[in-house]
Amino acid sequence: MSETLQNLGAISRPAEPTAEDAGKDLGIGTRALSRSTARFLNPDGSTNAVRHGLPFWGSLSLYHWLLSISWPAFFAVVSAGYLLTNLIFAGGYMLCGEDALQGLSDVQNPEGRFWQEFFFSVHTLATIGYGTMSPKSMPAHVLVTAEALVGLLGFALATGLLFARFSRPTARILSSRNAILAPYRGGTGLMFRIINGRKPELIEVEITVSMGWLEQRDGRLQRQFHVLPLERKKVNFLPLHWVVVHPIDAASPLYGVTKEQLVLAQAEIFIMITAIDEGSAQPVYSRRSYRAEEVLAGVRFADMFIDPGGGRPGVDVRKLHDVEPV
Repeated sequence: MSETLQNLGAISRPAEPTAEDAGKDLGIGTRALSRSTARFLNPDGSTNAVRHGLPFWGSLSLYHWLLSISWPAFFAVVSAGYLLTNLIFAGGYMLCGEDALQGLSDVQNPEGRFWQEFFFSVHTLATIGYGTMSPKSMPAHVLVTAEALVGLLGFALATGLLFARFSRPTARILSSRNAILAPYRGGTGLMFRIINGRKPELIEVEITVSMGWLEQRDGRLQRQFHVLPLERKKVNFLPLHWVVVHPIDAASPLYGVTKEQLVLAQAEIFIMITAIDEGSAQPVYSRRSYRAEEVLAGVRFADMFIDPGGGRPGVDVRKLHDVEPV
């Protein structure tokens, strides 16, 4: 393996990082990733980094968690909180005694009484007040007062979170399932494709591509990082698709490297995308990575262009991942 990695062009590099290496490791640190064999960035952009020793309550951010979970999970959490709150207050009314509420139709049956008091709690929490039941004893009045306050605060929080989730701009940038090593201008290029997965336009789209792999440095294997220069790193807007290309010339760290060598070097290619959402005028971000096993050689991307009529340009998004032999 060492002999193979020496062919990657890193035989005589010093063990300590140089000024040229500064800023190339994405803020991760070569020492940390040199101990890891797992991918650092998942295809969905999440990281595989683990931080032990953080206090649970000190590191917990419930607000950001509720903003970032999926919509089904968000509604499930809100519904569970709503149901749990009413169950707690229904139990409180039960503890207040049989004469706590007036208008109960089945006082002697504990199960029937509990559900009547549960739905009384629902009416109170939501400030509905049908008038069929009302508090009678002082403990019940105190409990209704507390529940009314909880209801006001709870609905305000839920409404605020719902608005924040709707108003927070997020990017849905689709990328090809694989990166490829394909012919490019008489040579070879590392390529992948992206497309905007939503109707609102993205403007000022900028991409940074970096690569981390194992290299020989002073006789030791270390994970090092390289920023890969691109044919074009920025476009004004993204109405169709964009084939991002890193030309593999004599100055490229990938020059003369085969797919097998990439696998042996445990290479991972990091994609960082920033853009501005035209609808909200807010910046959005997207990231992902390609492991060496996800880089295909001897293929090229299939044509995505279609003719929608009227002389307009168009692409078929369903062909984003399609490749064909060279």
